[in-house]
Amino acid sequence: MAAPTPTTPRRRWGSTLAGLLILCVMLFPLYWMLNTALQPESGLLQVDPVPGGLDLSGFSKAVSDQGGHLLTSLLVSLGAVAICLLIAAPAAYGLARFGLRGSRGIVFGTLITQMVPGIVIANALYNSYVDLGLVNSYFGLMLADASLGIPFSIVLMRSFMVSIPGEVIEAAELDGAGPVRTFLRVVLPMSRNSLITSGLFAFLFSWSDFMFALTLNTTDDVKPITLGIYQYIGAHVGDWGSVMAASVLSAVPAAILLVLAQKYIAAGITGGSVK
Repeated sequence: MAAPTPTTPRRRWGSTLAGLLILCVMLFPLYWMLNTALQPESGLLQVDPVPGGLDLSGFSKAVSDQGGHLLTSLLVSLGAVAICLLIAAPAAYGLARFGLRGSRGIVFGTLITQMVPGIVIANALYNSYVDLGLVNSYFGLMLADASLGIPFSIVLMRSFMVSIPGEVIEAAELDGAGPVRTFLRVVLPMSRNSLITSGLFAFLFSWSDFMFALTLNTTDDVKPITLGIYQYIGAHVGDWGSVMAASVLSAVPAAILLVLAQKYIAAGITGGSVK
């Protein structure tokens, strides 16, 4: 069998340049958003390609107007992550280990739920929320946003937990650990990568949610940053510097989490692909 041909330097440089070009195209909207935020006095079509100075007045105005909405989004997203993991982790463990009849159908149905349009779910939830008194409440929005990440988290964690060797669980049971203790002390620590990955995606789903925030809130008591920016544009459509500054601030938490958790994401997504 012939040995594989080594990659030539020319091909390697070509791949690098192609990757850099694609990266520049993908990051250009983010650059232009930051560039516009640093030129608050310019119109949307009069922005210079490179900012001449660091004018942070747009960021000051955005923090003053949208700071509370950012905190609301952070609180709601963290609550949605907690609810999502509390529901998805035991469900994934049950589907992976207890040999439930029809478990494959349940997993398939879980995947199907992600294909339902959000507006359909939001309208159905609104009627239920009115009866339960959850409209305009933090917990109600947390619960709705958690539903966005639960199906994905169940499928991801189940695929990871299936790959955990059965001998490990049997050893814990022989040592006297019951099902709950085995789950908490053995399965969850071994599933750390999938837990972090599921929690991160649940956070991103909740952080970027607009449909539930718009439908399930009729007052300004609970207003996430997505809804704040939407109404901010309507009130300050000429002040694009502040609008873009608010958009930059809303992207910072998600970007930081993605950078910090990137190694866990790769391990969590691929962890259950090889048994």
